[in-house]
Amino acid sequence: MANEISVFLDDTDVISRIFGPSDMHVNLIEKELSVVIVNRDLEMKISGADSDNVKKAEALIKHLAKSAAMCENLSEQTVSYAITMCLEGRLSEIEPNLSECICITPKGKPIKAKTVGQKNYVKAITDNTISFGVGPAGTGKTYLAVAMAVTALRKREVNRIILTRPAVEAGEKLGFLPGDLQTKIDPYLRPLYDALYEMLGMEGFQRHMEKGTIEIAPLAYMRGRTLDDSFIILDESQNTTPEQMKMFLTRLGFNSKAVITGDITQIDLPDGKSSGLKQALNIVSDISGISVTYLTSKDVVRHSLVTKIIEAYDRFDKKHSKS
Repeated sequence: MANEISVFLDDTDVISRIFGPSDMHVNLIEKELSVVIVNRDLEMKISGADSDNVKKAEALIKHLAKSAAMCENLSEQTVSYAITMCLEGRLSEIEPNLSECICITPKGKPIKAKTVGQKNYVKAITDNTISFGVGPAGTGKTYLAVAMAVTALRKREVNRIILTRPAVEAGEKLGFLPGDLQTKIDPYLRPLYDALYEMLGMEGFQRHMEKGTIEIAPLAYMRGRTLDDSFIILDESQNTTPEQMKMFLTRLGFNSKAVITGDITQIDLPDGKSSGLKQALNIVSDISGISVTYLTSKDVVRHSLVTKIIEAYDRFDKKHSKS
């Protein structure tokens, strides 16, 4: 005999947002929780063979209704994440307005953490002088670090933002690219430019670049410098050598903050070269003032397929590491 629970809502717009485009969100809930959801006027009926799943679906619908009523964006990714947390019994950890807004873009878009992992990452950056953000593509490691840097600059907590990456080929040779050195390096720094364009707008970004309050440069340009009153981001740090990582960590000056991001599953260093990120995590992670936040496929905020691809590769790697 099927178990049934009714959830009564007082806003048709909220119900529409819960169902999503072409009922996409509700179809996803039904599939993952093995329930059936039917809407009649302002009543959402949830039924299923498993009473626990019906109760979980009820809690999930109420959570999504609260989010929708607070004008939170209900995307496929946010609904999928809520389902995952619901199945793990952790739905209460992602109450609407998960974290405070980090900054507002020129177009009025609020930038904020969207998952529990991202919330912990933002807090770690706030509370520590040096923060490592380690995780797969799409988890917001660089994006949130840039948002935190822009906020610190706007609040005049620092005088400049410095963003850097190692210029390491990912299957392509730098020398074959046309143009001078800066032109050849720019493709490696493009993700940093993109994030800053969104946070500051094109005019704002160019103004800061002209004033020298924002600097984007390859890691090799950091050698010999002492970086005071700065918010420094080292992106793609899995492609640093141990010597480069030590060099970067010892550039930190007074009243500065550093964020090091990387994905240890995407190391593009030549064979025989060890990753400076992997070594640093073993050496400095226990030092007071240094934090390490590990993000996972659950924290991916790109297309839902990205999460599935990452999880598929993880399963493949585990299977072949045992053989």
